[in-house]
Amino acid sequence: MTDEQPAGTGPQAAPRDPLTATAQEPGGPLFVRAFRRDRRHKRLGGVCAGLGQHCDMDPVIFRIGLALLSITSGLGLVFYGFAWLFVPYEDEEENEARRLLSGRVDGQALTAVLFALVGCGVFLSLLNNGGALTFAAVLALLLAGAGYWSQQRGTTTPDPVAAQAVADAPPEAKAPPVAGAPSWWRDPIIKDGTHDGISGYFWGPEGVAVQYQPDPPHGPIRRREPEAAPRPKPRGPRWIGGFVFLGALLAGGLGTALTWEEQSLSISLQTGLALALAVFGIGIALSAFLGRTGVGSIVLSVITAALLAGAAVLPKDISTSWAETEWRPTAVEQVKPQYELGTGLGTLDLTRAGPAKGRTVSTSAELGAGQLKVILPKDSTVKLDIEVGVGDIQLPDDPKRDVDIAPGKGKSVTLTPPAGSKDGGTLELRVEVGIGQVEVARATS
Repeated sequence: MTDEQPAGTGPQAAPRDPLTATAQEPGGPLFVRAFRRDRRHKRLGGVCAGLGQHCDMDPVIFRIGLALLSITSGLGLVFYGFAWLFVPYEDEEENEARRLLSGRVDGQALTAVLFALVGCGVFLSLLNNGGALTFAAVLALLLAGAGYWSQQRGTTTPDPVAAQAVADAPPEAKAPPVAGAPSWWRDPIIKDGTHDGISGYFWGPEGVAVQYQPDPPHGPIRRREPEAAPRPKPRGPRWIGGFVFLGALLAGGLGTALTWEEQSLSISLQTGLALALAVFGIGIALSAFLGRTGVGSIVLSVITAALLAGAAVLPKDISTSWAETEWRPTAVEQVKPQYELGTGLGTLDLTRAGPAKGRTVSTSAELGAGQLKVILPKDSTVKLDIEVGVGDIQLPDDPKRDVDIAPGKGKSVTLTPPAGSKDGGTLELRVEVGIGQVEVARATS
């Protein structure tokens, strides 16, 4: 090395790749490394290990944070599942979602789909829990901020002259691909001009060792043909799909039956569907070792997750037993502040409980699912406040056959007594129905 030649520029110096430079190397990194899953340090799908390597942090921090997000809101499972599906390994270009769409179904892709589905179900079931969602949002922001700060703390501002020199440098000569190699071949590992009889690519076509053996004296040198590669073992049979379906059916039925009498319809259905979805998840995870479960298990898992999300948004006051109830107070003093019914047909008859002139009485009626009929006193002024989650509202002046079922219906009206009636007091009535119909009528006598 001469005095005019700077260190590190001789023929033996390996070229520096700015994409793989680290903060400890001279000059620092010129580009930020893309997020990839880490195969070497993975515990499940390599997502947290890849985040740790991308952000230069201990992956245990991300594992604990995503676990807390999974428990409190389900967002951890959603993020992990989608990252597992759409982020490839660091040594691959194809992600699990592309393999799944191309028909190459395996345990990893199915487990990632299950994670995302379960996370969505948990998140939908906690939409009304503002405290849990607030905690999850704050924790997610803290994790994202810590990762960004850790990623940026070791970076240095790149030298614009050096960056321009790298961009203007001519492309490095590449070795030709081996015969029959696909278009995604890579540079050979050996850079000093030697060759060991193997293709020497980082990934792509597998290396083929070539040996030369001389023939008898003065004979030509012939090439020994490589041995045929062993055929890959076929995947296991789809024999566990039926057992997974039966297990999910039994678990769902058992969970629903045990909670049917004591819990509301929403809680009972959520318990059974959650157990069934858990069985599907275990079966899909075991399919990576024991054999494929088939597309049917995936379809059933998606349907079960959709049913679980629907059960989570059902009104909590819908009971599992149908009942017919009548409330008939005979005086103002007998009017209760609140009347409740889970599921069934309820009738609130206030014909004989009309308040006297100058007096106001307030009450309410709630029904989870079914029909609620209210009969108002003849001589009272009634202030109605009605809310129906999904269903119909029928007032005294509406046509009886005009049924309009729609979500989120509500009416606030004041009904005055008919002409010629005595002067009465005021009745304030609030009616809430989750799913069903509210019918309001005026007493005739």
